Amino acid sequence: MSLKRRRFLVLGGLSGLGVAVSVKALFNRANAASQLAKSLEPIESPIQPKQQDLVLRFVALADTGAGDRNQYAVANAMNRHYSQSPYPMVILAGDNIYTNGEIEKIRDVFELPYEQLLKRGTRFYAALGNHDVRTENGDPQVRYPGFRMKGRYYTFREKSVQFWMLETNPSADWRGQLAWLERELSKSDAPWKVVVGHHPIYSSGRYGTDANLVSLLTPLFKKYGVQLYINGHEHSYERTQSIDGTTYLVTGIGGAHLRPTGRSSWTGYSTSRFGFSSVSVYDDRLEISGIGTDSKVFDKGIIPMAKGEERRSEPKGSAS
Repeated sequence: MSLKRRRFLVLGGLSGLGVAVSVKALFNRANAASQLAKSLEPIESPIQPKQQDLVLRFVALADTGAGDRNQYAVANAMNRHYSQSPYPMVILAGDNIYTNGEIEKIRDVFELPYEQLLKRGTRFYAALGNHDVRTENGDPQVRYPGFRMKGRYYTFREKSVQFWMLETNPSADWRGQLAWLERELSKSDAPWKVVVGHHPIYSSGRYGTDANLVSLLTPLFKKYGVQLYINGHEHSYERTQSIDGTTYLVTGIGGAHLRPTGRSSWTGYSTSRFGFSSVSVYDDRLEISGIGTDSKVFDKGIIPMAKGEERRSEPKGSAS
């Protein structure tokens, strides 16, 4: 074989090897980029729900504002849930900013974790928790547009559901708030009534049942037909059975540290794991799902519409 031909073959082989190495490097780089994008868990185009009679779906959680990997894990699970079962709104039941309600942390504990939901137009409605009022009594959060708070306590209506967002801190204006709550409940024609506060009323967790809140709030719930109360403060999950017509949902599993919980005679389900609650609203029932960071449903409960109750899906007018 001539020297020129031998040299050509060697150089050709090296050139081919170089191409192979370059292709492999490009493949590895693309694969790494793909894995990074996957870890960010972008929201895909939502799949429309199969249930034709679905009126509304919303997500509820509390004790969220840690800004750590646990909060991001919950947020990613919320993104995946949105892709399968889209929802227009999220209820934040307090302790939105740890540890002392510092509004300067809002980007790290709210805007970044829920960035993809916010870009999709998902609306967040917040209540004040005990950690939130440690800075300026929570006023900066009340003024923050992203929390849509009309005041320290407020109400709004979404289709057939009316929500009352309370401040349950001991320092709250309880006299004014209770008078306002009864007035607003008495004039509501919403088929579904949901009250939200940070502190538990019935609980099997660390703080247990709050006898003071039981005496203050449950008579109004019974009188005006409140079907669901949502809260945090307990860093656990618990869904009660109906107690005088009201189901109590503890969902303080949004990202802060967890605490153990127990069971009581009225407990429907309880656990201590990170996640959130998803509530699907129909004309004749509410379906509550507890969903973990693995996107698996760990609890399912149904609140039926009481016989004789109004079943209209559209409001006559918006409450202030």
